[in-house]
Amino acid sequence: MPEINTRFLFTLALEIQVSSLGDTPYGRRRMFHFDGGSFDGPKLKGKVLPGGGGWSLIRRDDVMEVDARLILETNDNHQIYAAWKGLRHGPKEVMDRLYQGEIVDPGAYYFRTTPYFETSSEKYSWMNRICSIASGSLSANARTLDVFQVL
Repeated sequence: MPEINTRFLFTLALEIQVSSLGDTPYGRRRMFHFDGGSFDGPKLKGKVLPGGGGWSLIRRDDVMEVDARLILETNDNHQIYAAWKGLRHGPKEVMDRLYQGEIVDPGAYYFRTTPYFETSSEKYSWMNRICSIASGSLSANARTLDVFQVL
C-alpha cells in the first residue's frame, strides 16, 4: 500500500474564550470564541481575524468532537476561510488534567483535525484544491494546530 505523504503548511495559534453549556442529552457542550491569533509557515503567514468560533461536544465515551470556523488574513492582505472538524481523546487522567487547564505533553493524547480552506485570492487559490490534516495541542497562552497539506 502506498504511503500518504504530507508537507508542513503552518502553525496556527488561537486566542480563545470558552463558554460551557454544561451537560446536555448528547454530552458536555462547549462554545469557543476566537479573539485572534496568528499563523506562520513557509508559504504563508498572518493573523487570525477576531470573530471566528468553534463548538465542541464531549461525548459520553469521553471523546471530544470539534467543529470550528475562522478567517485567516495573510501578511499580504489576502483572506482565507478555514473550517475543520476533529477529535480529541486520551487516558482519563490526561484528559482530566487538560480540562483543568494544565499543560500536558501533546504526545499523551490524540488531537487531530481536518482543515479545509476557501479563498477568492488568486495567489492562494491552490489552497482551494488541497486536503489537510492537523495535530493540536494546548500551551500556556494558546491553542495551536500544526497544519499539513496531504500530498
